[in-house]
Amino acid sequence: MRCFVAVDVSPEVRAAVTRAQEAIRKAAPGADVRWADGQQIHLTVKFLGAVPDDRVPAVSSALEGVVAGARPIALVAAGLGAFPTLRRPRVLWAGLTAGVPELTALAASVEGALAPLGFPAEGRAFSAHLTIGRVRSPRGGGALAPAVERADAAELGAWTASELVLYESRLRPAGALYVPVSRHRLRGGRA
Repeated sequence: MRCFVAVDVSPEVRAAVTRAQEAIRKAAPGADVRWADGQQIHLTVKFLGAVPDDRVPAVSSALEGVVAGARPIALVAAGLGAFPTLRRPRVLWAGLTAGVPELTALAASVEGALAPLGFPAEGRAFSAHLTIGRVRSPRGGGALAPAVERADAAELGAWTASELVLYESRLRPAGALYVPVSRHRLRGGRA
């Protein structure tokens, strides 16, 4: 199964992200963007790719080891942007303005726990963000950067990350469906 590790986002933040997506859609109607399903918005901690069914228990066990030493993290989502840049966007995102050091440390712990299981470390630094859309082509993109800049996303909301979730990503024509495989409550004394 195709898997990733994530932190869930509160319903209020999801609703605010959905409003920001809609504002961008209206301002740049011709932009060729595959929008993330607002009900499935999450904060990816680590993408694993294909995980054989018989390896899932080992991944879940490794995540249990991580959460034993990590406490819940207060997060705030705010601002919009794009990777690699707003003028040449490939991924549209909502940013985080609080809890980033703690989340980065948690991601590093996940990396360290999963590396012995054959999941190599990312080749780039962890970047805490919520993916809100993927730009498929430059078609209609001229209006996209100004639309993102104008969208009201000064603050999208605050929530507390209280667990890591191992998700399966089921690919389908209408877009991926994310199904929780296991949940791991953050219960330690440090972030």
